[in-house]
Amino acid sequence: MKRLRVLIVAAEAMPFVKTGGLADVVGALPRALARAGVEAAVMMPKHSRIKELHQSELETVAASGVRLGWREKYLGVQTMEWNGVRYYFIDNEEYFGGSVYKGGKAEDEQYLFFCEAVLAAVPLIPFKPDIIHCNDWHTGMIPMLLKIRDGLSVTRRSVFTIHNIKFQGMMGFEMIQDFLSVPKRYDTPEFLEAHGCANMMKAALVFADKITTVSPTYAKEIMHAYFGMGMEGILSARRNDVTGIVNGIDTETFNPETDPALARRYGPATMRGKTENKKALRETFGLDIRLYDPVICMVNRLTAQKGLDLVQYVLEELLREEVAFVLLGDGDQKYVDFFRYIAAGYPKKTGIFIGYDEEVAHRIYAGSDFLLMPSQFEPCGLSQMIAQRYGTLPIVRETGGLADTVAPYNRYTKTGDGFSFGAFNAHDMLHVIRLALSVYRDKPMLRQLKKNAMLKNNDFFQSAQQYKTLYESIV
Repeated sequence: MKRLRVLIVAAEAMPFVKTGGLADVVGALPRALARAGVEAAVMMPKHSRIKELHQSELETVAASGVRLGWREKYLGVQTMEWNGVRYYFIDNEEYFGGSVYKGGKAEDEQYLFFCEAVLAAVPLIPFKPDIIHCNDWHTGMIPMLLKIRDGLSVTRRSVFTIHNIKFQGMMGFEMIQDFLSVPKRYDTPEFLEAHGCANMMKAALVFADKITTVSPTYAKEIMHAYFGMGMEGILSARRNDVTGIVNGIDTETFNPETDPALARRYGPATMRGKTENKKALRETFGLDIRLYDPVICMVNRLTAQKGLDLVQYVLEELLREEVAFVLLGDGDQKYVDFFRYIAAGYPKKTGIFIGYDEEVAHRIYAGSDFLLMPSQFEPCGLSQMIAQRYGTLPIVRETGGLADTVAPYNRYTKTGDGFSFGAFNAHDMLHVIRLALSVYRDKPMLRQLKKNAMLKNNDFFQSAQQYKTLYESIV
């Protein structure tokens, strides 16, 4: 029997380019699909970082042009294999020689080109997909163009995954008409229009054969106005085509027993190594704390979505206790300024790293006791699953994928692999943090919860099997 072939299309993917969790998912999913019996390849832009690091490894598949409205633009397609997965890169210096996301109209044009370029590139590559699996708004026009364009020599079947419904690719319809030659009749709420303008995500939600999002709870949440960001109507209308498939993590990359970034490797049966990583973390950030004082970490983008308003409200109160706080992240300036203020005011109890470094992230996961993730909304989240893998107990708000992946500590049954709270309220969060700190002092219970977390199966293979079933339903 012929293996199902799926082309995964996205703006970024590990290990090549990462600005957020989308890259981790696109990096891990194709390998997991291969284990599930699906042949998967990835197509993404050839961003400048790829040129800098991998140019000598790339093989040119095609060099031609593509129509973008009345314009003729260069289209190069290059390829390489990494970790058993075939990657195809859309090459165009004008659009992808600078920032991954240019912002504003430049970014709109950047990813309108990408959508058009993907359709032009697929016939030029040896990989002939049965399904094109699109991810987030950057690829949103592809499902629509597959359905409304005549003469395309590619599959018409598509799946669209919502990683974060907040970002939708909104622009004037005249821009989509100009660059993609979409007929005027599609500028209606039935097709493209939402929020008073054209919306690339809306196009995908209308025309994709199946819609997925990255956790079952988030799939239910976005049917309602608070979480749906204006897309709740079309999602409710298509509820029979919407599936929530919780993300997994790459358990080879995130493995404390083999991780080269760690001061000492460890596993569920050798937890002493976690203490060595805590020592190393203390030295890295100059923390003047006792080894048995708990360390709470955050590894997140610094945005309101991540619940940082709650953290701002109570962090100084928390730091008056025997606890240290370590953060890795970058984002909105008001949060950057706040954490710099915290670093200056509490230099011996806090370690603040503004920016992102993958190795430092691994060391923080390994050296901390708790991960704080009080998100306002969270489609899935990966940090909590990575933390569990490293024996660092998540403290999360019960929303989206956080509700699906963290089993809260139950003081009566003495079970769980993390801690959670429901209301988006700073002192509810602080109350649960203090509960976690009280459990921290119960060493046998703490060891059991850490072992539960480390043994939890967050491997992407489970997700891949669900994707395979979904793919098979439309071919």
